[in-house]
Amino acid sequence: MKNSIENLYLLDGRVPLGKALPFGLQHVLAMFVSNITPIMILASVVGLDSAVSAALIQNCMVIAGIGTLVQLFPVWRIGSRLPIVMGISFTFLSLAISIAGAYGMGTLIGAVIVGGLVEGVLGLFVKYWIKLIPHVVSATVVTAIGFSLLPIGANSFAGGLGAPDFGSLNNWIVGSVTLLACLLCQVFAKGFLRSLSVLVGLIVGYILACFMGMVDFSGLSGLAVVSMPRLLPFTPEFNIGAILSVVAVYLVSATETIGDTSALCNGALNRDPETKEMGAAISCDGFVSSVSGLFGCTPITSFSQNVGLAAMSGVVNRFTIGIGALVMIVGGVFPVVGHALTTIPQAVLGGCTIMMFGSILYAGFGMMARTGFSQRNMVIVSLSLSVGLGFTQATEMFKIFPEIVRTVFAENCVAVVFLLAVLLNLLLPKKEE
Repeated sequence: MKNSIENLYLLDGRVPLGKALPFGLQHVLAMFVSNITPIMILASVVGLDSAVSAALIQNCMVIAGIGTLVQLFPVWRIGSRLPIVMGISFTFLSLAISIAGAYGMGTLIGAVIVGGLVEGVLGLFVKYWIKLIPHVVSATVVTAIGFSLLPIGANSFAGGLGAPDFGSLNNWIVGSVTLLACLLCQVFAKGFLRSLSVLVGLIVGYILACFMGMVDFSGLSGLAVVSMPRLLPFTPEFNIGAILSVVAVYLVSATETIGDTSALCNGALNRDPETKEMGAAISCDGFVSSVSGLFGCTPITSFSQNVGLAAMSGVVNRFTIGIGALVMIVGGVFPVVGHALTTIPQAVLGGCTIMMFGSILYAGFGMMARTGFSQRNMVIVSLSLSVGLGFTQATEMFKIFPEIVRTVFAENCVAVVFLLAVLLNLLLPKKEE
């Protein structure tokens, strides 16, 4: 297939490097801060020194790039060959803080490595259990993922949860201008520029934030030119309780990957995912998460914000997104690249992601329409979403349960929605009278 800009909207084919770079960079910028934030929070709460924290941030960028490349260009049956962008998962953060605080980072890393192997093997045998997740369950999970991301986008828009200037006038101005720039480009731009609407909005918002004094460049001084990732910063230790807890959350992460894969195929490729694609995506999640543990990082997973970006822009070319993955790896090897990207204010990212997250909801609604609006489907969808989204907003409801149940379900609406949707699908009669 010839080297053409038109290949941006096809899964395969080469795109001129000058055109592929900005589209690949757009995917990196959409997930960059979310990729490094779990590691930054974990390091801060556990009390790791600044040198170790900086090394872990560098490592997680490299791991995200490697995981994305494996998804795009599979190794054996590991990797879906779909335009999925990988990054460090928020799903594991609260449990990771709990384990690292109680037993140390070595025990956490040991559990991450073992749990990743379990999820990877489950992905290889997906055909034996995927029937538990029919289209109506996938549609419900995708919709729950879209809802769960909306507060993340809103908090970023306001400056980032916990920021001293949260909800300030400056954040409102920068977030609104960024969102408006994205919207105007999406509606009025022509050709491939329309597909770059998120990157255009990010550049406009970043320039405005610079003029308003909201960008801090102080962290760019004194950085080494090249710094290689550090293998095994912590010696793995194996605790059966920690391993079982982490494996339980890996199962939740696998359901999110199934939802992301379904949303990507339905929203960007206009088809349903194949069973082998979902299994390969889950295997990549698991096995690359074990590699992530070897580099001292928490597990990796597919990033929903990039699913929304693919659906909104139509850019699904594997070569192009692979260029973005290489940018992430370069950012990990050359610290100045990674630190420069960290200067993007949260309000700018929030303005870019609001519409992207909404597109995941739209994909979920489209999947529901294709499953049909029968009485049975109505019960599965409505009850799963109302309980999953409602109960996790009142987290104290879960205080009577053991800690592992609270960790997995209390603040994770996707896990609750998935479990309830699967149970209802198994228990409700298949044929209506």
